[in-house]
Amino acid sequence: MLVVNRFRVPAEEAEAFRADLGAAHALLAARPGYLDGAVGRNVDEPDLWVLQTRWADVGSYRRALSAYDVKLGAVPLLSRAVDEPSAYEVVTDEAELNRAVPRAT
Repeated sequence: MLVVNRFRVPAEEAEAFRADLGAAHALLAARPGYLDGAVGRNVDEPDLWVLQTRWADVGSYRRALSAYDVKLGAVPLLSRAVDEPSAYEVVTDEAELNRAVPRAT
């Protein structure tokens, strides 16, 4: 499972945001089921940042978000993300895809 969180950050907040995003990533990376991830900044629009993480499954990701330390140290920052769907299934030639129906929230 792939998670992509994008953020719009004013230039004057960039350094502080970079540190906060790195700390949030570290908290998520310490959770069971985390596979890998990266922090990035758009090359054409430097106010656009991304946190990309990969998880063993959707349950691992959801449990990570429920962890006490993540709720305190990462969720407040993640709540600043651009309001758009962020969880994706990884598509391979062999994989059977989820049904193409929106899920209720």
